[in-house]
Amino acid sequence: MIPNRSVPDASVIPVLSYPDVTEASDWLCNAFGFKVRLRIGNHRVQMLYGDGAVILTNQGGGEGTSGHSTHVRVANADAHYRHASAAGAHAGEPPTEFPYGEKQYSAEDPWGHRWTFSESTADVDPVSWGATDISL
Repeated sequence: MIPNRSVPDASVIPVLSYPDVTEASDWLCNAFGFKVRLRIGNHRVQMLYGDGAVILTNQGGGEGTSGHSTHVRVANADAHYRHASAAGAHAGEPPTEFPYGEKQYSAEDPWGHRWTFSESTADVDPVSWGATDISL
């Protein structure tokens, strides 16, 4: 996999939604010892704990009906999309390239859990697309 400063290094990253990501990230740091990796506006925070990561988003940010999703880093998003679609995953649009150096698609499993599969395509400085409070 190509390393990309715009995404945590972990292979599987839970994405949790909160009414206020700033308040939630501050609390998680204070109570559980998480560390803010970077903030994206006031709607998204990447956090680290050891070699793991979690992403916080504002509620209503597309995490499906459960209020959470799972972000999985893959080597080839196009091949993964074709395989998942053939296996019956409810995959929407084919993988899309984003300015933060990731090619992604989302799908739902038969139980309604939302998954985003992401291939790093470039090492992009998070500052170039608006991230702040970076602890890389």
